[in-house]
Amino acid sequence: MGAARESVIAYVGIGSNLDDPRRNCLTALERIADLHGVKLLRYSSLYRTEPVGISDQPWFVNAAAEIRSTLDPGMLLSALQEIERDMGRRSGIRWGPRVIDLDILLYSQLVSDSDPIIPHPELHRRRFALEPLSEIAPWVLHSRFGVTIRGLLDRLDDDKAVEKIEELPAIGAGSRDTDGGRGILEQGQAL
Repeated sequence: MGAARESVIAYVGIGSNLDDPRRNCLTALERIADLHGVKLLRYSSLYRTEPVGISDQPWFVNAAAEIRSTLDPGMLLSALQEIERDMGRRSGIRWGPRVIDLDILLYSQLVSDSDPIIPHPELHRRRFALEPLSEIAPWVLHSRFGVTIRGLLDRLDDDKAVEKIEELPAIGAGSRDTDGGRGILEQGQAL
């Protein structure tokens, strides 16, 4: 039997604009919390966001989650894609409507140009991803650029509308972030 894999902190983007987007995001968070090798640590509020790429579609509901995982990036991506399939996601138009979309935004301080590409290649350009991520992890550094998430958001040239619509109740072992992300650092846990 091999040695246990060291756990890392990773961030997952969550989005939906079909059927019941709010419920889809909540269900995705619950399923992420139930993944073997993953602990849901905290998650953002829900945000109503203007579509990017294809404007003639319903607005999205987006959120971000912080997880601790022993899964390597490929295994984590496979687990997230399985959740998407189970929830009814089918192949479609790039940036088009979807029941659920789960993306690895950051995986520790890893920089990878192979599948999965980490950090997410569009993260620094997308307000719908940066706003929820900044709510829970404003101090985290983008592993490719060495700039905090808040810094990327402050410099962003994306004028798409993003509005906070709802704070979420406790899901699984995760928590709402009430301390600006300081709790983990104050407890002395390594990122």
